[in-house]
Amino acid sequence: MLQASSSLLAHKMQNASLLILSLAFLPLDTFVLLVSLLMSKALPTKVKSNRKAAYRQTGFRRRRVLVTGVGMTKGLVLARLFYEAGHDVIGADFEPNGSLVCGRVSTSLRRFYRLQKPDLKSGSAPYIQNLLDIVTKEKIELWVSCSGVSSAVEDGMAKEVVEARTRCKAIQFDVKTTQTLHEKHSFVQHTKTMGLAVPETHEITSRVAVERILGSAPPGRKYIMKTIGVDDSARGDLTLLPKDSDCETSAHIARLQISAETPWILQEFIVGKEYCTHSLVVGGRVKAFVACPSAELLMHYQALPAESALSRAMLAFTETCATSGGPDFTGHLSFDFMAQDEEEEPPSSDPGNSIVLYPIECNPRAHTAVALFEGTPALVDAYLSVLESQHSSRLADDAPRITRPVTHGKSYYWIGHDLVTLVILPTLSFLTLSDDASIPDLCQGYMAFFDHLLTWNDGTYALWDPLPWWWLYHVYWPMRFWSRISQSKKWSRANVSTAKMFEC
Repeated sequence: MLQASSSLLAHKMQNASLLILSLAFLPLDTFVLLVSLLMSKALPTKVKSNRKAAYRQTGFRRRRVLVTGVGMTKGLVLARLFYEAGHDVIGADFEPNGSLVCGRVSTSLRRFYRLQKPDLKSGSAPYIQNLLDIVTKEKIELWVSCSGVSSAVEDGMAKEVVEARTRCKAIQFDVKTTQTLHEKHSFVQHTKTMGLAVPETHEITSRVAVERILGSAPPGRKYIMKTIGVDDSARGDLTLLPKDSDCETSAHIARLQISAETPWILQEFIVGKEYCTHSLVVGGRVKAFVACPSAELLMHYQALPAESALSRAMLAFTETCATSGGPDFTGHLSFDFMAQDEEEEPPSSDPGNSIVLYPIECNPRAHTAVALFEGTPALVDAYLSVLESQHSSRLADDAPRITRPVTHGKSYYWIGHDLVTLVILPTLSFLTLSDDASIPDLCQGYMAFFDHLLTWNDGTYALWDPLPWWWLYHVYWPMRFWSRISQSKKWSRANVSTAKMFEC
């Protein structure tokens, strides 16, 4: 009991310290906000000129677009792009515990709606009704779904209802497709049926099955365990199995909640580097694509060159999956890959000759990597192509041009995350004489932070729309931290880009 209380007290102190940090930077950030607002009002901006230019184009039609998930970077980026292209944007999102998301104050939005999150008590019906009401009231023509991991399947349900009852089109896969791609085990089986390579994967419903598979595995082969459902407490556990001894392996497996009701997957661990992709698929065709290096908790985004063998191999995989879906296959399609062989080949060569890719996960939803498309107006045209009544008939035509980020070379970070992880925590470790702290590591962290600050782009900040950036750190996150203190709940990690806290 004492240990639990101490742990809870430590978490409350952690939240309190982050609240104090927000207050400490409030004067500086408010100054940046005011300067940005004055500059955006006084000076002509590219966004203003692009929006005015869109109205002057012959044949331009102003669309009414709903973007859900505007509290996350991916939703905010897309809302801003549609606004810049001259369209009317309505935003919507969940607001956990009443915490006001940063996207609600974006200049790009004509109006914001709070959505009721699906839960075990009320199910998905209220959420779907929310969306249907918004689409009807606002006369929405296009719904761009930027769902999180916890509402992916519900968005598939909503897509079917919205398209059946209104004339609105949705950038979202249907329920069956979303479930197949969202669940790790069914995605692997689906990929195998297309003749594509996948890591050895087993669906596990008992600890005995884990030990049996590990016992018969080839010498030297390692595996990792992943939950099939959403379990924040186990999300970051990437322990390699088997461990050094049978006792250690059994002890680790015994701590996992494995049953028929809470199944897991046991997947072969691939040695190599991890990459992720974001793509827009309309009518079974890839309309936009980007690939970048990845990590378990990705907070730095740098696009791979489109002509690189790695990018071309991941695009080829994505196109195979998209084509297999047929003319009704429309939505966001994102993959996590392990690349076993990264040796580059000349652009004219077959990417399959040098790159061995293993898809380890599919996310049938928008990826934060869409931030790399900032300043890419062609992406809006790719989305609006779903409103063309004859798009499905073009499946037999030559492959359309695939939109890529026009700002290649730009890198993205989130200043709040880097300030804590590269400056504050290393400094505290050094001052408390922690064993893993050293002057070279401290200097390296400082240099990385200032390099990002001076040469990279913040994923939330925009000179013409600075309020969401200020709001994120001085309204949304303080409200989340305060709710954790008041509810005595603990968390292990926070993802600034997706505004998500991971329970523990």
